[in-house]
Amino acid sequence: MSMNKSIFEENESSVRSYCRKYPVVFEKAKGSYIYDGDGNAYLDFLAGCGALNYGHNNDEIKGAVIDYLMNDNITHAMDMYTEAKAEFIDTFKKDILEPRGLEYRIMFCGSTGTNAVEAALKLCRKNKKRSNIIAFMGAFHGMTLGSLALTTDRVSRDGAGVSLDNVTFVPYETGFHTKLDSLDYLETIISDDHSGVEKPAAVFLETVQAEGGINVASVEWLKKLEKLCHDNDILLVVDDIQVGCSRTGTFFSFERAGIKPDMVTLSKSIGGYGFPMSLLLIKDELDIWKPAEHNGTFRGNQVAFVAAKKAIEFNVKHDLNAAVTKKGEIVKEFVEKNIFPLDDKISLRGLGLIWGIDFGKLENGGEIAHKIADKCFEEKMIIERAGRGDSVLKILPPLTISEEELKKGLEIILKCTKEVLGK
Repeated sequence: MSMNKSIFEENESSVRSYCRKYPVVFEKAKGSYIYDGDGNAYLDFLAGCGALNYGHNNDEIKGAVIDYLMNDNITHAMDMYTEAKAEFIDTFKKDILEPRGLEYRIMFCGSTGTNAVEAALKLCRKNKKRSNIIAFMGAFHGMTLGSLALTTDRVSRDGAGVSLDNVTFVPYETGFHTKLDSLDYLETIISDDHSGVEKPAAVFLETVQAEGGINVASVEWLKKLEKLCHDNDILLVVDDIQVGCSRTGTFFSFERAGIKPDMVTLSKSIGGYGFPMSLLLIKDELDIWKPAEHNGTFRGNQVAFVAAKKAIEFNVKHDLNAAVTKKGEIVKEFVEKNIFPLDDKISLRGLGLIWGIDFGKLENGGEIAHKIADKCFEEKMIIERAGRGDSVLKILPPLTISEEELKKGLEIILKCTKEVLGK
């Protein structure tokens, strides 16, 4: 039986947000579905904002976690040496880094992605002895003050209550400012002694802007950005918190461009089971921390290490990248065939299993996307919006979703879009 929601409404802070979009009390979850207290099944096209790439209660990962807990193994250890950590490091290095020719030291940060971004900010400034950072319009990097300074949406920034400094924003390659050559502009402000912009320590980048509206950087643009950074003694940091862990069809989102960032942030699905975990990957020569110069009580989440190790093994065993790429083609083909004909102003962006259907060019596009998302929820599907004006319907299911479940979700989107557009 469903629980009364009044306990939350009367006691929980008004900052709560997702429960306002999906106002039922959820009880269980499995695979691609979440179930409320009455047993209603909701198809999940949100996947914990990318924290549940391996689905809800993945049996293989769950088994490893249960075995670990039932043997009274250590669960909290700060950053002390443990077998669980050693096994994760070995698996991550052997199965993820070495096959890609990547050499990084692994920093275990606090329990969420924004902490990895904060650590990267500190370390970039410490290395280059410069305070300015370049970030891109449309970026989302987190909600603590440093990462929030890199984030561009007005609502998030307004919550800071203080000035958010030492960041210069440059237009992204795609999205809102498509008429401007963003890297030509960036090169200009770096080289021009009258630009008024301090030389930055680093450029922070999402190769696919998720919250910004599913804006996908091209391979050519990514390569050019890497060269620009290296030619000008500027560090390149890729934020793979939401679009890493095979979300784009490769484990790291930057693999398609063949670039090798100086640092990489990972969180969300690196925890394997929805467990809190965040990493900063650092090129060896940049790892100049003093002991305890950046720390956190929960940077040694042992259960997350166990789940993360098993998740990597699951990823490799099931060739998840190939499956994601194939499912991405299903999304693209379906939207182009069935949703584009509804209005020629509708557009689609994405790759792998992160896609955005953009209604922004329609009059009241944000309201249209809002109504479609609400109708999808009425049809027992969870989906959210992103981008400017929240006009982009965001497709982000678990990577383990079956092709049948994926098509079912796309059919729900089509039905709801037709209803809202009156088609």
